[in-house]
Amino acid sequence: MSHPDLASERASAWRERLGRLTRRVERTPPLAVEGSLTRMVGLTLEAVGCQASIGDHCELIAQDGSRIDSEVVGFAGDRLYLMPTGDSHGLGPQARVIPRPGAEYVPVGPQLLGRIIDGAGRPLDSLGPLDCEARVRLAGRPINPLARAPLSEPLDVGIRSINSLLTIGRGQRVGLFAGSGVGKSVLLGMMARYTKADVIVVGLIGERGREVKEFVERILGPKDRSRAVVVAAPADSPPLMRLHGAWLAAAVAEYFRDQGLSVLLLMDSLTRFAQAQREIGLAIGEAPVTKGFPPSVFARMPALVERAGNGPAGRGSITAFYTVLTEGDDQSDPIADAARAILDGHIVLSRRVAESGLYPAIDIGASISRAMHEITSQQHTQQAQLFRRALSIYEQHRDLISLGAYVRGSDPKVDAAMALWPQMQQFLQQDMRQRVDYAASLGALTTLLAEPPVKDAPAPAKG
Repeated sequence: MSHPDLASERASAWRERLGRLTRRVERTPPLAVEGSLTRMVGLTLEAVGCQASIGDHCELIAQDGSRIDSEVVGFAGDRLYLMPTGDSHGLGPQARVIPRPGAEYVPVGPQLLGRIIDGAGRPLDSLGPLDCEARVRLAGRPINPLARAPLSEPLDVGIRSINSLLTIGRGQRVGLFAGSGVGKSVLLGMMARYTKADVIVVGLIGERGREVKEFVERILGPKDRSRAVVVAAPADSPPLMRLHGAWLAAAVAEYFRDQGLSVLLLMDSLTRFAQAQREIGLAIGEAPVTKGFPPSVFARMPALVERAGNGPAGRGSITAFYTVLTEGDDQSDPIADAARAILDGHIVLSRRVAESGLYPAIDIGASISRAMHEITSQQHTQQAQLFRRALSIYEQHRDLISLGAYVRGSDPKVDAAMALWPQMQQFLQQDMRQRVDYAASLGALTTLLAEPPVKDAPAPAKG
């Protein structure tokens, strides 16, 4: 071999080797510059000497060697504000702070079906590790609103009063507004068992830890658990973990929607999500603006809710139900007010109705489905309006009727409402172990209104 050929071969080999080393260097993550912990006040940690972006994770190493995960929630100058995602006992001054960029991606996949995980995606059910290959952003990616498929078909939730009077569209986002102890969790359980959906994603955010096992074993049951994913971040979790639980539930629902499936997302509760963000916002110095809630709360809520809904045409859908706690049954609570404005409808559970022995305790007059007129027939819409009108007339005259002060024949509308009242009460009641499909719900409504007819009758003649 001639000298020029040998030199050319060696140069080619060196170029190939240099290319391999260059690619290896490019794949190697940059060295993390460690910082140190300088201050801890309440839930907030302050670190200096390292750089990280909002949403990045940092690992804190305590003096005893234990490692504590945290997330960057704010900064000021060269200081980072961190929030731990777990127990912070053992941390002390000058603890090492190691940034871990890119930790906002979470593993998802069909392996999640039938599993119970926490807000960090770790299994809680002792069924072994999760071998999920796909990874998605915890915060999700917004869909162009013009690309979303419109609401076009009703969703059968298996509850007679909702199917017929508050019809829900596939891909709709609805709030369940209720005080404590009115039956919202049981109603969620009925929807989980009876709704026609391919996948159920349940987010138990900030509720009692006891309710997690009860919901899985007694309400879901083994049959429906096989198509469900439960994300649990109970009340004793740090506020950041409660936020992550809600985001993770939305991310899992988005993954299955993008596979073309019909997803039912049940989140209990949106109020606890807002309260977790309030704790974080106040801890890093945000000013409270509305009854102790900082502005970030009212920015986070629509960002979470807008992740549900229909995907692009031909893709799947996420029909979402969010529970909203009304403190003292006050419907003007700031979180309830904000939720009502960003949701596609609201179902109000009434303590008065519950105390009268009716279940589910839905206040039909105070509830509304904003998409109902778009997905139901004209006849169905008219029948629902007639029912609501008769119910409203009776409620307006309830006190007079109860006292015996109303004289029959004074107003034909009131007379018709009184005649229908026993049947309306029976129609609105449903045992939690009973499923009433969409067709049966409409049939029962038609039968109820057939005799006696409910229509606008002329006012009685005077004199």
